[in-house]
Amino acid sequence: MIPLLLVLLLALVLFGLGFAVKILWWVAVVVLVLWILGFFFRSAGAGGGRGRWYRW
Repeated sequence: MIPLLLVLLLALVLFGLGFAVKILWWVAVVVLVLWILGFFFRSAGAGGGRGRWYRW
């Protein structure tokens, strides 16, 4: 009974980890797109100057 529970627990952990990694990849893609759009819109809105849209 114990080995069956361990295999089931391992399967659940791997499924949860795979789901979390997939969600994190989508979040990373969205942040990257927003960063690129903000970079281009700020460059165009700053009159071609060297204005930065971030504060660091």
